[in-house]
Amino acid sequence: MSVNQDTEVPEAADAPPAPALKGAKASKRDSKEDSRTDMVGKALGLLVLLGDEPRGASAAELSRRAELPFSTTYRLLGSLTRDGFVDYEPDGRRYHLGLRIFQLGQRVSNHHGFAGTALPILRRVTEETGEATILSVRDGNHHLTVNKVDGPQTFRVTSDPGHLGALHTTSVGKALVAFADDATRSRLVDELELQPLTEFSITDREAFRAEIELVRQRGFAVMDQENELGMRAVAVPVFNAQGTAFASLATAVPVFRMSIDALVALVPLLQSAAAELAARLPQQ
Repeated sequence: MSVNQDTEVPEAADAPPAPALKGAKASKRDSKEDSRTDMVGKALGLLVLLGDEPRGASAAELSRRAELPFSTTYRLLGSLTRDGFVDYEPDGRRYHLGLRIFQLGQRVSNHHGFAGTALPILRRVTEETGEATILSVRDGNHHLTVNKVDGPQTFRVTSDPGHLGALHTTSVGKALVAFADDATRSRLVDELELQPLTEFSITDREAFRAEIELVRQRGFAVMDQENELGMRAVAVPVFNAQGTAFASLATAVPVFRMSIDALVALVPLLQSAAAELAARLPQQ
């Protein structure tokens, strides 16, 4: 009996390793999944960087900006190109955002009503002003142009749909900050990088705080060559049911064509259009 007991003990003692082996496999599988998720994040990061490069960028430039090994960047760009998210220009060896991104963007725009619902309203404003009308939303610490209608004049506003711009140097950005919820407004006023884009840009923290308070008091925001020399704009918030801005609507003009006073005179027209947008657009 003692012999049998001695031989059975190792079997009992050896039994536990099986679950441990299973755990090791699970850990290895989790590690692979984490690695894949990380690569997805890096690929998305490259798309974001390309979005900031209208003329495209080389693999070396993207590798440097993304702080990724060149081999990783090159491999990810190859996958993104194969699936249509990125286009490759052989002559200049540069990468651009592909049509697949445009298609997805259009679906997002349609989902939020920015294309079908908002466009007729923007066109009506442009018909009355003769100038460009721009609709923007906040995207993190930037504003994102979601729709624009150019005026009939030859001088064209360059903020096309998909453009990411600064909040502190634009009328649409100031309106989005001023009429955000209290916590978001406080954070943005305290933390936004106030980088100068022109000699007229607000770069002082207290001056920016005062500007946002003035926008709240007046109900509209003005940009006078702070974002781009030779351009000025006025914007109003588009409010959701909670009374905070989920978008902003602006008229933009070259300085030689309209004074600040004439631009401000358009505020009632913009506010009427913003109220119509607020009633029709999904407020997500």
